[in-house]
Amino acid sequence: MKFLHTADWHVGKTLKGRDRLDEQKEVLAEITAIAEANEVDAVLLAGDVYDSSAPSAPAQQLVVQTLLAMRRAGAEVIVIAGNHDHGPTFEAYRPLMGVAGITLAGMYRSPDRGGVVQFAARSDGTDVQVAVVPFLSQRYAVRAAEIAANTPSEHTRAYDEMVRQVVGSLTGGFSSDSVNLVMSHVTCVNGIFGGGERPAQSIFEYSVPATIFPVSAHYVALGHLHRRQTLPAHAPVHYSGSPLAVDFGEQDNTSVVCLIEAAPGIPARVTDVPISSGRRLRTLRGTLAELAPQVPSFGEDYLRVWLREPVRAGLRDDTVAILPNALEVRIDPEFAAPTRTDRPEASRGPRSPSQLFEEYCGTRNVTDQRVAALFAQLHDAVTATSAD
Repeated sequence: MKFLHTADWHVGKTLKGRDRLDEQKEVLAEITAIAEANEVDAVLLAGDVYDSSAPSAPAQQLVVQTLLAMRRAGAEVIVIAGNHDHGPTFEAYRPLMGVAGITLAGMYRSPDRGGVVQFAARSDGTDVQVAVVPFLSQRYAVRAAEIAANTPSEHTRAYDEMVRQVVGSLTGGFSSDSVNLVMSHVTCVNGIFGGGERPAQSIFEYSVPATIFPVSAHYVALGHLHRRQTLPAHAPVHYSGSPLAVDFGEQDNTSVVCLIEAAPGIPARVTDVPISSGRRLRTLRGTLAELAPQVPSFGEDYLRVWLREPVRAGLRDDTVAILPNALEVRIDPEFAAPTRTDRPEASRGPRSPSQLFEEYCGTRNVTDQRVAALFAQLHDAVTATSAD
């Protein structure tokens, strides 16, 4: 049988205020086309379908249309909730999506109540078992009273033990005559962060070793860490990574989906299929004069710009005028003024607001006379209003 592993779509995610729904639509269309072209038996979506627990109507419409398209192509479609998703909402829509042949898992279920999804592969009739483990919040393992009484290491052990019990209960019925899969949204020890994860729900104090997954699993499809990676374990444990970089920290990640072929008694074969849709993220460094001639080479990339020159009035506006896709403009730390920690001298006597502002600009390495002129205009306008 063949199946497609993907995760961390983060539909609805914006970047520095820029709406990326059109990009996300292109990426999901490409993933759907890959699933259809390879006639996969199943699509496994391992959590963080949305970027928010309350996604917009357009974001939900895009996801629903994508899942339906995958199902119409003949694939079983199984989706679990990640830490960005709202598990109870997934559960509320579970019966309705089930009518369409799509399985949603928002919260832990026992094996006999939907925690293990079973079907026969359309390609060869192979029996398939998929143990689904949505994101498990640490608050279920570490109760409020225990937080005050226990040490951090005890909290870690409690979470580890909870996840082990869940995985053990769901995989205990795996058979040697079937293809056995595990899908989970979790942080594994020694996993490498992609750069755009939510830190509070990715900390390694609440992670588990990849070795908790049993050798009877042909493949473990993980979501949560946005970088494509494989972890050493008793079974093949893979993060597919996000198919679209969600922040500049992920600009160097390789965007793929994982195409897997598996059969009873045979190790799974994994092929990474690149995703080409979506704009590239790029970080630039240099002076504005150095970057200007390179503009044609940047194409439609979204840019983070570190300017290697002193700050001056209008510098950001000048940068955006030349680089319209610059979503973030900063001064390189080497050229940023040091922060003063000493107190001003008290013996220098009274100074006017303009003199005080000039001294402040000096501490910030700002010598542009236009800034002083703008301050003077603003000060005059404020004082004139007060006088009236």
